[in-house]
Amino acid sequence: MLAEMKLRSDEEGRGVIQLTVPPASIMKVAEVIRGVLTLAGHKVRRLNEEGEEWVTAEEVFPDASPAMALRGLRGKEDITQAELAARLGVSQNAISEMESGKRPISTKMAKRLGEEFNLPYKIFL
Repeated sequence: MLAEMKLRSDEEGRGVIQLTVPPASIMKVAEVIRGVLTLAGHKVRRLNEEGEEWVTAEEVFPDASPAMALRGLRGKEDITQAELAARLGVSQNAISEMESGKRPISTKMAKRLGEEFNLPYKIFL
């Protein structure tokens, strides 16, 4: 597991640390660095490649749930509960109960939903 670190200055005279780490470690390394910088009294902003602040879905939707994801994605795709139910071979009532949180989404159903919406199934768990 090789990691690389480069130090340089940018055009505004700020110190830049560039790290290259294995993909499986990126979030752990980022959280450790963020913690160290926070302890040192720095406010840490995560930026995308365009220099815009980057936030996670969890930060934007702290109360997000699989039910909310299902309801939102169905709405985004502009399909009714009945249409989704027909595609999945379940009742419209089953979709309604999953969207309201009354019925948990099983791993098997999450995988089917993931395929239907072309997304990772874990969104629905």
